[in-house]
Amino acid sequence: MRFRLVLVLAAVAALTACSQAPPPAAKTDDEKTLYALGVLLSQNIKTFDFSEKELEQVKAGLADGAQGKEKMDLDAIEGYVPKLQQLQTTRTAAALKREKEAGTAYLAKAAGETGAQKLPSGLIYKPVKEGTGASPGANDTVKVNYEGRFIDGKVFDSSIKRNEPATFPLNGVIQCWSEGVQHMKVGGKAQLVCPPELAYGDEGHPPQMRGGATLVFDVELLDIEKPAAAPAAAGPPGAPPPPAPPKPAKPAK
Repeated sequence: MRFRLVLVLAAVAALTACSQAPPPAAKTDDEKTLYALGVLLSQNIKTFDFSEKELEQVKAGLADGAQGKEKMDLDAIEGYVPKLQQLQTTRTAAALKREKEAGTAYLAKAAGETGAQKLPSGLIYKPVKEGTGASPGANDTVKVNYEGRFIDGKVFDSSIKRNEPATFPLNGVIQCWSEGVQHMKVGGKAQLVCPPELAYGDEGHPPQMRGGATLVFDVELLDIEKPAAAPAAAGPPGAPPPPAPPKPAKPAK
């Protein structure tokens, strides 16, 4: 039953992702709800990297199954699960190779731009506006505005669009951020081009972050947050201290 569910979800996602005659844009709440369902389910099959023709076959399977007109019995269909798993593995490996090759070329180009610095770690640091304040340390908490995008220009996260600066500790983020922001001064702006080994690696952060992706961040360092004042004693001398607050989530997921 688990494999049947995976196949159904993949087929529904494919139906949403590929249509010869696209439906009108969703307008009502019900239409938007169904559209959102399709987009969310589509994340389940992105790693297959299907062609338009292949998606048509998946759509046909969905339509036949929904109407009880399957051209294969379900036991035979489940027999194809190992082939699907192998197909996914093969397609994922091919996509990773393409992603890393494109990233390598992008990094080389970025390193040659005026003002860019390639650091020993492989990070490309390009100052855009020099700040006049202090530089943060590895254990500092910073307040920033940023926008993150893939090398094809697609934005995947932006505090600027949210109109809400982000605050986080530099020891709780990806290495590219931790290293790059320490080169900045408060009031400054810089671009960080992050090779995958300094970001989310070959595994990525599915479904949003592709495996092997080189990432580009535009960052403005707004402030270095002052440490919070120590809390008042909560008990007699020798009493255990209160528990530490939870670790803030990483930005730019």
